[in-house]
Amino acid sequence: MQTTFTPEQLADPATARSNEILRACVHCGFCTATCPTYQVLGDELDSPRGRIYLIKDMLESGRPADEKTVKHIDRCLSCLACMTTCPSGVHYMHLVDHARAHIEETYRRPWRDRALRRLLAAVLPYPGRFRLALLGAKLGRPFARWMPDVRLRAMLDMAPKRIPSPSRNDDPQTFQAKGETKMRVALLTGCAQKALDTDINDATIRLLTRLGCEVVVAKGMGCCGALVHHMGREHDSHAAAKRNIAAWMGVKDAGGLDAVVINTSGCGTTVKDYGHMLRNDPVAEQAAEISAKAMDVSEILVKLLPDESAFDAAFSVNEARMDIAGTDATDPRPAGNGPIRVAYHAACSLQHGQQIKTHPKTLLKRAGFEVVEPRDSHLCCGSAGTYNLMQPEISKELKTRKLKTLHDKDPQVIAAGNIGCMMQLAGGAEVPVVHTVELIDWALGGPRPAKLGDGLPAQAKSGESAAALP
Repeated sequence: MQTTFTPEQLADPATARSNEILRACVHCGFCTATCPTYQVLGDELDSPRGRIYLIKDMLESGRPADEKTVKHIDRCLSCLACMTTCPSGVHYMHLVDHARAHIEETYRRPWRDRALRRLLAAVLPYPGRFRLALLGAKLGRPFARWMPDVRLRAMLDMAPKRIPSPSRNDDPQTFQAKGETKMRVALLTGCAQKALDTDINDATIRLLTRLGCEVVVAKGMGCCGALVHHMGREHDSHAAAKRNIAAWMGVKDAGGLDAVVINTSGCGTTVKDYGHMLRNDPVAEQAAEISAKAMDVSEILVKLLPDESAFDAAFSVNEARMDIAGTDATDPRPAGNGPIRVAYHAACSLQHGQQIKTHPKTLLKRAGFEVVEPRDSHLCCGSAGTYNLMQPEISKELKTRKLKTLHDKDPQVIAAGNIGCMMQLAGGAEVPVVHTVELIDWALGGPRPAKLGDGLPAQAKSGESAAALP
């Protein structure tokens, strides 16, 4: 794509990066075939190619964002399926991030939009505030039908039936490895996840320590910055990134750091981009180092459990065994009536943002589960951070489509690696929705995931409760 930015415009690092991205685009349109919003709306401007034209015009002209451009950029999920599809390597993520920052700086939204965005930015990244908001939403849910704004109704509907109490395992502390220490890692405990589902971090800590990791929950760590970053609030997202970098560098200085482990893939995509986000900041070198150490939990588990023999060894050192087939308490692998059928939902931030496509499925299969995938697994479920709150109609349609394809596989369980996807799907799923790490933890001796209820085979015996950690 030909561009006409002036030398003065290209002196801005963000514009220079956008120019590189725009010039890589060859207008082929492959991206339209995998764009969820284009699939739903059928509007070229709601495809990556259409948005690229809008962004190019806006940035080249140097003009403030207009209502038309904002509407179509706001409809983008940032699912990044277009980046997986693009044969030219167009880095759409960095381009749309720049566009959103430009919109935030130059466009005055209607007051309702401004109020909603400020509310979300002030609440969601802070677990305590978010928990209080969830309690309020739970109380207000019976009155949702009378809410005049569909987005307010979506906020009330999002509140889970059960809001967990805070977990002390999310407090700053160090969990020692069981047996030989193989790695020292920092765990990103998240923000919304700590309010919505404390079982995920508990399972992650149990599993990693059982496999020889010393796990550090760093003091000073907080939200990764993704939620505000996707709203174009660069100042807030960069401040969050710097706080986390300082916290994790402190872990490194205090005893070494082999990896930053992340069990929410939306956060993982952002942390892995810290090096780019802060490339012109004084902490650029540290940001690049943290990005290089960031790993999805499935990536580190594949390293710790590289093959079936490693799983066998992990089974053998645990007194607690799970009979996922419901017949043989001495072997947690499939037997009798067959393994539990798990439909794996690939979170966009994992399969497209981080290009991790096979690790979770490989781990589940090695653990003895039958893994099935829905058709059109590349398409988004409609969660996308705060998208289901700000674009509820489109989100609802994508959710309906995704659940249909998952249910068509007749699963007993749906597994995912991102809390946003889990909450989105659980609102309409006919079977339990659990995090992949909870199933792996269960298979290797951890407690039965509470979300499974009583409808699946129980764990044969366990020395651990759902809240206890090694």
